[in-house]
Amino acid sequence: MKVPNWLVQRASQTPDRTAVVGLERNYTFRELLNESLTVGGQLRDKGVRPGDHIGVLMSNSEQMVVLIHSLQQLGCVCVLLNTRLTVNELSFQIQNADIRYICTEESFLTYCPSADVEAILMLQELFNGSEQNSLNPRTEFELTQTCSIMYTSGTTGRPKGVLQTYENHWWSAIGSVLNLGLSDKDCWLCAVPLYHISGYSIVMRSVIYGIAMKIYREFEEEKINEDLEVGKGTIISVVATMASRLLAQLENRSYSPLFRCFLLGGGPAPISLLEQCKTYGIPVYQTYGMTETCSQIVTLPPEYSLSKLGSSGKPLFPCQLMIINSNEHGEGEIAVKGPNVSPGYFKQQEANKKAYHDGWFLTGDIGYLDEEGFLYVIDRRADLIISGGENIYPAEIENILHSHPAVEDAGVIGIDHEKWGEVPFAFVSVRYDVNKQDLLKWCEQHLAKYKLPHDVLILDRLPRNASNKIVRRDLVKKLPRR
Repeated sequence: MKVPNWLVQRASQTPDRTAVVGLERNYTFRELLNESLTVGGQLRDKGVRPGDHIGVLMSNSEQMVVLIHSLQQLGCVCVLLNTRLTVNELSFQIQNADIRYICTEESFLTYCPSADVEAILMLQELFNGSEQNSLNPRTEFELTQTCSIMYTSGTTGRPKGVLQTYENHWWSAIGSVLNLGLSDKDCWLCAVPLYHISGYSIVMRSVIYGIAMKIYREFEEEKINEDLEVGKGTIISVVATMASRLLAQLENRSYSPLFRCFLLGGGPAPISLLEQCKTYGIPVYQTYGMTETCSQIVTLPPEYSLSKLGSSGKPLFPCQLMIINSNEHGEGEIAVKGPNVSPGYFKQQEANKKAYHDGWFLTGDIGYLDEEGFLYVIDRRADLIISGGENIYPAEIENILHSHPAVEDAGVIGIDHEKWGEVPFAFVSVRYDVNKQDLLKWCEQHLAKYKLPHDVLILDRLPRNASNKIVRRDLVKKLPRR
């Protein structure tokens, strides 16, 4: 099945609407299409061909948005590369994804593994073309064609390249808007990386919905709060650490009445944070999704944002959800199905066999459904701690630690124990000096004895990846020598 080229369609229907509010310049949808075709012509003239896998190694910018659309117009597969990777990690992904060319900018040139590709294409050169050499736009997009590849965050092992089709991106956008609604005044603030699915999906929604997206180079809580106060954004995608920083900087101020959605993802959110948002009157729609589902697949409907505090909600309209292999408490692995779910991992037959069964994708996450069918995500299955036969979820302990006023961030792992097999070990960063004994006593007041951390280590900051997820294997390296 095919659909009309959505950028051409959007530029035809609403050519003068603002598409991108950038760091240096803005684009209307007409300008975005024209610039994308001009840059696409430059890519073609440098040897890029339809079907090529093209690596994109860039910071957030309006130029990166243009490049993403240029690759779609050319019929290339855009492989998003995390700018925080090491040279070795980049080299693995470049080779694994069969990348032919890399598009990058000056700041990343020194550690870009040029030996792994035919050529490095510099951003500034791509934007120096003439409209006379522009591409002719594609008429249609084949929905089953691969549009992008993103690598999983690799919190528990080597990353895998997730295939994302045009159909996946289309239905992700449709499922989201059927839940969140749409206004011609909407502007989606993008302070998450464009190489991550949460950022890339905003690029897709902007064109499909016909709304503006505003780009930030990186997360700047002061600037974002200022913009939300004066009504420059109506929706923003955040993870828990971003939300906490926004609230800490906001103090006693409030957002514009136009602001209508904190889309909160990236893992289970501390209840204390959700309650703080409720106090501020900030509409939080907790969501659950991943690279393999092209962003959201479960989101809390607006009318339940307060009554179902802590829930990720129900499946988006085109999607399905079930809990498999559940225990006596109804807790089990979350399995999902829908047209936004990736067809699989690139060149990973064994991983695909394990993750996909009868059309269902097994997420590796643990959760349960309440009596009304609302999903509550507990933790990653791989992070589960089994202590003396009891299951302990790190997120539950992290939630309690987050509720302590001194704690800024928290992470918990399991460590070997001669008697119990495993016991929890906690890491925290703090806002002000606090004795670890006080933190342990705080846990004693809120947790069963078998869930108590064996010890607490205070760090300057906790290791998080580009998705702002705790990298637990890096926490292991910080354990005191025994």
